[in-house]
Amino acid sequence: MIPDDRALDDAVAHYREHGWARLGKLADDATIARLRARADAIMLGEVTYPGLFFQHDSESGRYEDLEYGKGWKGPSLAYRKVEKLELDPLFWDWIASDVFRRVAARVYPNADVTLYRAFLMNKHAGGGSNLPWHQDGGDFWGLDREPTLQLWTALDDAPVGGGCVEVAPGTHAAGLATPLGGVVPEDKLERLDAEALALPLPAVAGEVLLIHNHVWHRSGRSRTGHARRALSVCYMDGATTCRRRKRAPRTFVRVFAASERAC
Repeated sequence: MIPDDRALDDAVAHYREHGWARLGKLADDATIARLRARADAIMLGEVTYPGLFFQHDSESGRYEDLEYGKGWKGPSLAYRKVEKLELDPLFWDWIASDVFRRVAARVYPNADVTLYRAFLMNKHAGGGSNLPWHQDGGDFWGLDREPTLQLWTALDDAPVGGGCVEVAPGTHAAGLATPLGGVVPEDKLERLDAEALALPLPAVAGEVLLIHNHVWHRSGRSRTGHARRALSVCYMDGATTCRRRKRAPRTFVRVFAASERAC
């Protein structure tokens, strides 16, 4: 069911206070089946686009053992991450869907909305890898302002023990734990007792979560014997620019125009 304006207002208010919110099951089974099939086809090399980014999972299932900079390693359903899914028409239709426009207009009012990234997060049927407590942003992202909005769509059921997202509610209010962003240091986790705060957010296929970039979040391995695929999309204020200088600054795709109405 597509949420009405009041439901969206309530969800965005919850996201602002707690760092996360549920939008409910927005994608029907047919849509999710198409997106799952397309995700697999991309990982198997049956559908290709120039510029796709791939990261294969570690054999050990440990985040610390991941390899970087290897890219495409041949057909495999064990890629941990596939980025730049906005290049694919099926994924683009979902990324640019009207309900997401209405959410983004509430978070970035009176602004164009651009895309930082749209990517598959995959925990393959063998379990995939854990993802430790982290925040999305900071100097590593190289932006002149911090994005705050992610929309996370479950492409498979993501139960407790099946790779669901966990959050530490309210932690976004303090901003970044380190200027660099990324993995939250152990001493800060202990100081706040993140384990006591951990809140699992199980989701069914087609369900959508709002996640604030700075809320501490993580996910474990899937122990169900089934893949747990999810689409994570980070939307930004359209005025955001890339600060990097060693290479040409990144440009970002506009998803929604400020002239489009929020309702």
